[in-house]
Amino acid sequence: MIHTAMLLAISCAVNGQTIPDNAPQTAEPAAIRPHDPAQDVPQRPRRTPSRAQPASASDSPNVSPRSRASADGQADPNARAVTIPIASMRSVHLYSSAKGPLEISIRRGDENESLTLMLIDPAGEVLGMGAAIPGRIDLMQVIPGIASLQRAAWLQLVKDDQPLGSPIVVQPVREPPPVRTMRTTRPGGTAAFTKIIGWGDQPLDADDHTIDEARKTWIAGDPPIISGFKLYPEMDILIRTDHGEILVALAPDDAPNTAWNFRTLARDGFYNHGGFHRIVPADREGRPFVIQGGDPTLTGNGGPGFALTLEPSSLMHDYGVISMARGDEPHSAGSQFFFALGREATARLDGQYCAFGYAVSGARAIDSIAATPIADLSEGRPAKIPVILSMQLVPSPARMPGIDRRSDRIKPLAKAGEVPATAR
Repeated sequence: MIHTAMLLAISCAVNGQTIPDNAPQTAEPAAIRPHDPAQDVPQRPRRTPSRAQPASASDSPNVSPRSRASADGQADPNARAVTIPIASMRSVHLYSSAKGPLEISIRRGDENESLTLMLIDPAGEVLGMGAAIPGRIDLMQVIPGIASLQRAAWLQLVKDDQPLGSPIVVQPVREPPPVRTMRTTRPGGTAAFTKIIGWGDQPLDADDHTIDEARKTWIAGDPPIISGFKLYPEMDILIRTDHGEILVALAPDDAPNTAWNFRTLARDGFYNHGGFHRIVPADREGRPFVIQGGDPTLTGNGGPGFALTLEPSSLMHDYGVISMARGDEPHSAGSQFFFALGREATARLDGQYCAFGYAVSGARAIDSIAATPIADLSEGRPAKIPVILSMQLVPSPARMPGIDRRSDRIKPLAKAGEVPATAR
């Protein structure tokens, strides 16, 4: 059951995939039914068409002459609206061979404009540049080195040093390395759980000498290879809840397959009319912990009907970071996710659960959900489950050279150490 491993880690165990309340381990975010009470482990985004837009003043430079004349009652009813073409790009295929071609199609706004393509890494460093020629082009012929990408990067269309529109994600297709585990118990506890201790031939913690013997038994697997590339427009996920909206930016550079899975489920309506079935506003030490949702049955035991291969994400669990809940078995995540409420209590989840994105707006909604009165503290069951009204994909903002978008991550509204008030 997705429940068992996670709940072992939390004094506030919950039905279904859960997260631990103390100590990083496989059983923490995953909801796991058997719970040992003795164990105390627990978007500066662009506005989208879905939101109402304030009207611009008639004298604003953003208002066209025709719109201004209409506002002043001087518009010619027979005049035709003038459409100004805007340069854009799109991927030709979702999947491409590792040897290419890696094709995109570019449309120029006007014949005289000069367009450039920039390949930008997560930190904002420009990895390569090339001329953006209208029509279909092969990126491997335009941007040197793109074929050697080892992690996702962003392709941004630029005009006169100004980025145009959302970028295209260029994601290498590869299998994650083998996960290494060992059975162990938490300090002061008796219940065993499966702990992630390494990936491939690399230990998760090089200073942990307890895994030296285990490493001797590791069988070298096939070296990871790039099977091809995925090209798709970057989209954020707008989560509408009855407590407000949360906008999530995905991190395909850290967890490509997990981020894609969440994006697909959100796009296809899987999460609509679901809710946050598990709320653990604080661990036993009173440190902010997690809110968990994504189970269509709202029991903690439901999922999408398949399981994901665990990926070694380096995205740290901090306030507003979204990660996958799972059971004791490493590859048991599917659809259940959780938002971290603070770094202090959730740092132990790093490496044990796959973080795949971060909220860029919605701190008030997250804190409001975390403050929901709890009916069953042992399982984190809210008296009234906060509802996920819908999830929607919305265009992400342009990528800017020299800027790491993670600087847009939300910050806690409460002071350090404070936990949103909740009925107990």
